[in-house]
Amino acid sequence: MRALFRTFSWQDLRRHPWRSLAAVAAVMLGVALAFAVHVINASALDEFSQAVRAVNGQPDLELRAMQGALPESLYAAIATHPQVERASPVLELSATASTPSASTPLRIVGADALLLPAIAPALMPRLGAGADRLDLFAPATLFLNAAALQALGLTADAPAPISLHTGLQSLSVRVAGTVAAGGAPLAVMDIGAAQDLFGRGGELSRIDLQLRPGTDRATWQQAVRALPGWPRNAMFAEPGDAAQRVSNLSRAYRVNLTVLALVALFTGAYLVFSVLALGVAQRAPQFALLAVLGATPRERLALVLAESALLGLAGSVLGIALGSALAYAALQWLGGDLGGGYFAGVRPALQWSAPAALAYGLLGMAAALAGGWWPAGTAQALPPAQTLKGLGLATGPARGGWLGMVLIAAGALLASAPPVFGHIPLAAYVAIGLLLVGGIAVLPWGIGVLLRRLRPRNALALLALERARRMRGSAAIAVGGVVASLSLAVALTVMVASFRGSVMQWLDAVLPAPLYVRSALGTPGSDAALLPGGFAEAVAALPGIARVQPLRASPLQIDAARPALTLISRPLGPDPARSLPLVGEALPVPKGRTGIYISEAVVDLYGLRPGREWPALAQAFQTPERFFIAGVWRDYARQSGAVALDRAAWLRLTGDARVSDIALWPAEGADAAALQQAIRDLAAPAPVDFASASAIRERSLRIFDRSFAVTYWLQAVAIAIGLFGVAASFSAQVLARRKEFGLLAHLGLTRQQILAVVAGEGAAWTGVGAAAGLLLGLAVSVVLVHVVNPQSFHWTMDLAVPGARLLALCAAVVASGTLTAWLAGRAAAGRDAVMAVKEDW
Repeated sequence: MRALFRTFSWQDLRRHPWRSLAAVAAVMLGVALAFAVHVINASALDEFSQAVRAVNGQPDLELRAMQGALPESLYAAIATHPQVERASPVLELSATASTPSASTPLRIVGADALLLPAIAPALMPRLGAGADRLDLFAPATLFLNAAALQALGLTADAPAPISLHTGLQSLSVRVAGTVAAGGAPLAVMDIGAAQDLFGRGGELSRIDLQLRPGTDRATWQQAVRALPGWPRNAMFAEPGDAAQRVSNLSRAYRVNLTVLALVALFTGAYLVFSVLALGVAQRAPQFALLAVLGATPRERLALVLAESALLGLAGSVLGIALGSALAYAALQWLGGDLGGGYFAGVRPALQWSAPAALAYGLLGMAAALAGGWWPAGTAQALPPAQTLKGLGLATGPARGGWLGMVLIAAGALLASAPPVFGHIPLAAYVAIGLLLVGGIAVLPWGIGVLLRRLRPRNALALLALERARRMRGSAAIAVGGVVASLSLAVALTVMVASFRGSVMQWLDAVLPAPLYVRSALGTPGSDAALLPGGFAEAVAALPGIARVQPLRASPLQIDAARPALTLISRPLGPDPARSLPLVGEALPVPKGRTGIYISEAVVDLYGLRPGREWPALAQAFQTPERFFIAGVWRDYARQSGAVALDRAAWLRLTGDARVSDIALWPAEGADAAALQQAIRDLAAPAPVDFASASAIRERSLRIFDRSFAVTYWLQAVAIAIGLFGVAASFSAQVLARRKEFGLLAHLGLTRQQILAVVAGEGAAWTGVGAAAGLLLGLAVSVVLVHVVNPQSFHWTMDLAVPGARLLALCAAVVASGTLTAWLAGRAAAGRDAVMAVKEDW
């Protein structure tokens, strides 16, 4: 019997190879996409963690400032503490390094070379050829890592002088050797030389600490905080916190990409179902013959499940190989951020994991087995005698839709559950799955209700209706295919359209000026890109300028375990709603308080609400001022959170007048080209960049589209697989009806009339499926927009339904189903159908 089963399956594969190849391809694509996303993110995280460990070393603790810098006087108190084994002072800076042929953003670490071997050996300078050992402490002398040498077109054997640019300053330095640290371009120099070169005397970025063995960290931290003169804004951090912060920040993006990749696997499972359903429908007489020859129902079930397992195995193996190739290509061409921007500049090596490959391979096999379960049940339940007589795969009456209703209700309840594991909307994802399965499960009941209400007068329509009433299960399967393929496509389309529309509105609110200027040196937001104090005022005094508005963005570390906030200072005026896209109304600031406005991410991450005070901000600024949360604003640029306050308050608290950007309002009739040239002359010799509000808007939307490029691709793959599944499902239903078509031909119906019936059925059922898929997709999109996105990324958006795009998508599905039914009808209603009536097993 086993040999007969193998021959039976092999002969079907030889006769219909496209069918099996389609199922294998569907599983392969789903596994490949999911595994590629995993490998890319794992590789990027590993590379970033290694770079952080190389730069930060392995101290027991790091002492940092919540905002600004630490006073150098604190180092003496910490280094001489009896429980401190070593204390290494560090000054971190950023600049743009350039040679006559190249330039690159450069991270500069000022450290004590005598302490580096014990705390951060990867940063220990290695003297180049001809260098003197005292160059370790020489002024204006750098030691570059391999990435910096490559970016600047230098070699370790032949270093050359380079220039460092920060703000509007240009500094000449020389390269005396290298360091072993990997990662992005990096330079190491003596800390005293760094303080002198950049005018940062008396300032430290952090102090790395190694404690004596047996010291209790918590007790020691509590003791040193009581030291005289201890700064209120000093905070301790674990050495692994930096990598963990980036991992936590990118986790929601990684999880969402993985879930979207699994969407393709879900639709692949449906295609396996459709393909095997087609196979069971075409081989129904053979299955019945196997039953007559002694095959039990359990053996017929096992035969179809074995076929689905083989399809899943082949698809999973090919998917792992394809996913590895996709991951390698993406890491080579795009880096490790997949458009999210979390690992910008990181070029990681491929980190292939056998356990992960096995897990995703098993996931692909599970999806194939799930897709093959229903066709296997159909093969198991075939009545041999009726099937051999050509009575087909008639199904019993449709069951009630109570199970589907329960699943939909459970999904609706789960959608309101809070996130878990650090703001991962796990319950929302389960809710989406329950909505999809529940919507498909309720279809047989809904179709039964629809069929009972229809009363056609046309004879051909009545013929199609009566058959549909007799074969409600088959109709529900065909409609379920449309719903499965369309609902997810609709949900993703609405989600992306809603996000893009909200981003466009947000850009209109945060870009009020027609022209913006910033330094062309360094990464935006870094120290190297800050324009010096007084520059904004000098620009405002130029002829042809009606108004300027300076803006400063600075990091603010409230919690060492979380990514840094962004502190934004800008003139807010008496009505902050004109400067910030507020969510709700702004509260009046009580007398004696300093008003601040927090983004939605701060509300979620720190549990803050308008109308409260925030003492942690006073601690960060070391001030007795009391900060009052006067409102919440929408910010799509900073997932980790942002705090806005008036520029006058910033200057009063810090005295730092440097700015990141300047918004310009030219006077009416001013010559834009002459105005830009005047500002360039004012900034010379340092270059500045100009951008109009429309250009920034266009660039931001391009970045948005690039961030969602993977989403678009996954959506396209899911739709393609789903549409192919719809075609296979209709083919299965039509090709199984050859004898029925032959009987109709004997009763006098022409071939055109038979094709009209078949095409009408295809149009009707795909239309019903499109309507149901549209409604179900809109329900899922509500969960994506109002639950998944706020819980994952801590921002809200307005629901936008792109009606024209959705109607076009539904029309394409209906056209595909109609065309497929017509083509399958042509193949099934030919002479073979007439001859099939004579078949008598």
